[in-house]
Amino acid sequence: MASNESRRISDLETLKAFGHPLRMKLYRALYISRKATASQLAEQVDEAVSLVSYHLRKLADHGLIEEAEQQGKDGRERWWQPASKGLNVHAEDFSDAPEKVATHTAIGRLSFDQHVELYRSYIDSAQSWSLEWRSAASGSEYLARLTADELAALSREVHELIDRYEELGRARDEAGDTEGRENVAMHLYAFPFRT
Repeated sequence: MASNESRRISDLETLKAFGHPLRMKLYRALYISRKATASQLAEQVDEAVSLVSYHLRKLADHGLIEEAEQQGKDGRERWWQPASKGLNVHAEDFSDAPEKVATHTAIGRLSFDQHVELYRSYIDSAQSWSLEWRSAASGSEYLARLTADELAALSREVHELIDRYEELGRARDEAGDTEGRENVAMHLYAFPFRT
């Protein structure tokens, strides 16, 4: 990856470019694999290579992904990689105009729908995972009474903890410690609500 920092999407055009269902799936697949070709990603998302190539170019046009060094000897196909450690979107960057609010909301819903789809897929296939993995997986709901500052501090601490484990896993994976290592999704939402 070009940058070891997360990229904050703060402009509407980049948010719109990212907010396509297939592009979001492609970004997630590319983030997991670190480097891949359009053909490899097309197989993962079950779409035509030409369609995947088009959407990868759109992501690249907005600096979300970039070309990677060629892997192997076949130079005919372009390799891609994420341009940053990750992406984040903050509501305050899209709160000053109705179109921005609507786009941010729509993409938040799309992201949530894809998270639910991923978790449902796990639930439906849970019995195909070993007892060790089923025991390690978790689902939790926590309800607390916090101030906005306390919630922000909690979110920062949780993100720092996850970053530490993600970096540890990547480093070990890259060092060849791949035995028993799987892709793991952790979706966190922390928000105020009223009953």
